[in-house]
Amino acid sequence: MASPAVTVPEAPVRTTIRRVLVANRGEIAVRVVRACRALGIETVVVVSTADRDGLAARLADRAVCIGPPPATQSYLAIPSVLSAALGTGCDAVHPGYGFLSENPDFAAACVAEGLTFIGPRPEAVAGAGDKARARELARSAGIPVLSGSPVLSSTEEAVAAAADLGYPVLVKAAAGGGGRGMSVVEDEAELRARWPAAAGEAEAAFGDGRLYVERYIRHARHIEVQVLGDKHGSVIHLGERDCTLQRRHQKVVEESPAPNLPEQVRQDIRRSGVAFGEALGLDSAGTVEFIYDADTCRYAFLEFNARIQVEHPVTEMVTGVDLVAEQIRSAAGEPLRLTQDDVRVDGHAIEVRITTEDPARGFTPHPGTVTTWVPPVGEGIRVDSHCEPGYVVTPYYDSLLAKVVAHGPDRDTAADRLVAALGRLQVAGVPTTRDFARSALDHPDFRAGRVTTEWIATHGLPHHLEGP
Repeated sequence: MASPAVTVPEAPVRTTIRRVLVANRGEIAVRVVRACRALGIETVVVVSTADRDGLAARLADRAVCIGPPPATQSYLAIPSVLSAALGTGCDAVHPGYGFLSENPDFAAACVAEGLTFIGPRPEAVAGAGDKARARELARSAGIPVLSGSPVLSSTEEAVAAAADLGYPVLVKAAAGGGGRGMSVVEDEAELRARWPAAAGEAEAAFGDGRLYVERYIRHARHIEVQVLGDKHGSVIHLGERDCTLQRRHQKVVEESPAPNLPEQVRQDIRRSGVAFGEALGLDSAGTVEFIYDADTCRYAFLEFNARIQVEHPVTEMVTGVDLVAEQIRSAAGEPLRLTQDDVRVDGHAIEVRITTEDPARGFTPHPGTVTTWVPPVGEGIRVDSHCEPGYVVTPYYDSLLAKVVAHGPDRDTAADRLVAALGRLQVAGVPTTRDFARSALDHPDFRAGRVTTEWIATHGLPHHLEGP
């Protein structure tokens, strides 16, 4: 949550929700537990045997072990999660991000058991959480859509679809995000080689191995709009985020507002985000993602994330709106407390993800034990993390350790504060991306807002981080 220097305003909750099952782990589980506590709501956290002693388990009112470390036997096991919720008297479930957060069967099962699903209604999760269906909904709402295929059932179907689109194409998982199951392929031979692995990765991450292909735009920017809806028909946006700096299709740096975006494009993208939310009948928090070509000043719909995003803190920092609290209020049937005219974007916020990956060795994940962990503090600094000394990084889950966020009156100040904060972050025992992030933030291209989604791949590592 926010550091003492930057607080997110809270308001007393007016809801019948008494106890929330947090169906996730790591930093997002900690984030949800703290949001519920601020709203006077009890929490129960599900844990695998690998997470029984984690920070989220200790912060929650109760923790329930639901299985061994592999996600398919714990965090993705719908019967086990539902049993934990019902057995502990929970009346609502928050899925966080990843795992079951965009699984329509899970959302529907929660509702069938009389549990409030803290996220879009199951029909919306099914209609838009599925990336291929979401493109059709966007097209029907008059939003520009990137060319792509429907969900494909075989390698041969993928080869035929890619031939129609033209190479390069992007292979994407229909049921999830975060770069899992995603791959850029340059020709048919590469597509045939990568398709089975992409399906396997998607199945392991989301319990759903369905894939589709989409036209790939080189040197593009990734812009997304945070939208918020309620069960009374209101949908608003909370500005946009720029998530262009990526590595292997996973976001490394996120910021709000997007730099160097023509004002007309900014307003058009925001309106398109709201239009998609209205077409969907959005009744919770969600993110509408777009690809933007700076050469042509054109944008196109990419996908919709029917959940809270990893990068939601940058929006919270510039708007003062607690998105997790708003998710809970909307799920409880409360109307939005904000109109579009109430939304103000104040200053600039930038977030970096600190992961246990080794930049000197191709960003390979590195399990191990964190022996030192001292997060930075300071003006405008926020750290969202589940990390602490002695935390064991296992090979079973995402390698995210923390999100370090800086807010300032302008972009340069926010970037300077973030670089300084990363310099004060003390972490030992495992390699991390801290120094790589500092170098990226200090690079002239980033400071000038000239990066693209391929910038890290084309520029390589800063010299002092290169491996032998």
